[in-house]
Amino acid sequence: MSESSSRRTPDPLGARRRWQVALALALLLMVIGLGLLVRNWHAPPAAPQVNHSYAEALEQAHGGRPGAARVLYQQFTRTDLSDIRRAGLLAELVNYPGPQALKILRGDLKRPAPLVQQTAIQAVTAMLPEAQRSLLLGPLLEDPDPSVRFGAVEALLDLSPDDLGLYYGALQEAARQYEQALNAQVPSASRQLALSRLYINDGAPQKAIEALQVATRLEPDNLEAGLALVLLLDRQGQTDRSRQLLAQWLEKHPQSSMAQHALGQWLLRHQQNEYALLALTRAIELEPDNTAYRYDLAVALHDLDQLEAAQRQLEDILKREPADRRARILLIRYWKDAGQLQKVQVLLAELEQLNADDPALQQGL
Repeated sequence: MSESSSRRTPDPLGARRRWQVALALALLLMVIGLGLLVRNWHAPPAAPQVNHSYAEALEQAHGGRPGAARVLYQQFTRTDLSDIRRAGLLAELVNYPGPQALKILRGDLKRPAPLVQQTAIQAVTAMLPEAQRSLLLGPLLEDPDPSVRFGAVEALLDLSPDDLGLYYGALQEAARQYEQALNAQVPSASRQLALSRLYINDGAPQKAIEALQVATRLEPDNLEAGLALVLLLDRQGQTDRSRQLLAQWLEKHPQSSMAQHALGQWLLRHQQNEYALLALTRAIELEPDNTAYRYDLAVALHDLDQLEAAQRQLEDILKREPADRRARILLIRYWKDAGQLQKVQVLLAELEQLNADDPALQQGL
C-alpha cells in the first residue's frame, strides 16, 4: 500500500457537524444568560431584612427607646402584617415624624383597607400642622368607602378655607353626604355629636345646640355630649346658661376627671386663673396617667408665668411616656426660653437618639 493511500481523507461533513454543535451550545448559553438577566430586571427587589419582631418594635417605639424610629420604619416594609397590626404601628408613628414617616402615611392613606386608612387619617391629624393636612387628606373626600370619606371630613372640618385650598368644595359636598347619612340612621348620642360638628361648620350654631340637646336626652349620662354643649353655649355668649349646665354635670359626676378638666378650661376662658389651676390639678389627681390633661395644665401654668411648675408637669409626662414628642418639644421650648441651654442640649440629644430625621432637629429648634 502506498504512503498516499495510508493518509486519511479529510471529512468535511464531520467538521461541519462539530462546528454546528459548538455554535448551538454557544447560542444555548447565550439564551440562558439573557433569560437570567431579564428575570433579574423584572424580579422584585429583595425585602429589607427586619431585625426585630413586631412586638419588639412596638415596645421600643412606645417606650421611646434609642433607635425607635428606625425600628418602627423597618416594620412597615413587611408584607405579612395584618391590617390591625399595621394600624397599631401607625398609632405609634405620630411620635416619629420625618420624610420616611410622611412616605409611609401617603402609602397607607391609599391602601384599600379602611382600618388602616382611618388610623392613617388620625396620624396625619396629630402629626402635621393644619396647612399641610389637606394635601394628604383632601383626596380621601372622594373615597368610595363612606367610613374613610367621613373620617376625612371630621379631620378637615376645623381647617380654614385658605388651608383647605382646592379641597374646600369637596369638603362641603362630603360633609353634606355625611349629614344625610347620619340623619338616615337611628339617632344616638355619638351621631348627634357628629351632627353638631357639621352644623357648626355650616355656620348653624342653633342647630348644633339642638343636636347636642337631643344627644343628652337620648343618653342622660353621656358626659362628652353634655360638656360639648357647655362649650358651645359658652362660645355663643350664653355664659350663664353654660355655667349652670356645667355645675349640673359637676354635681352629677363629682369624681369625673373629664368634668374637672372642662371646669378648668371654662375658668381659664373667663380669667379665673387660680380656680382654673385648682380644677386642672384636680383632674390630674383623679386620672394621673392622662398626659393630655397634664399637658394642658403645663400650658396653663406657663401662661400664668409659673415656668418651673410647667416644666415639672412636662417632665412628669416624659417619665410616664418617654416617646411623647409633643411634651418633649414643648419642654425644649420652655427651657430655651428660660436660658437653660444645657438642658435643651440634653433633650435634643435624646430626641436625636429616638429619631435622627425629626423635623425639629432639622429646623434647629
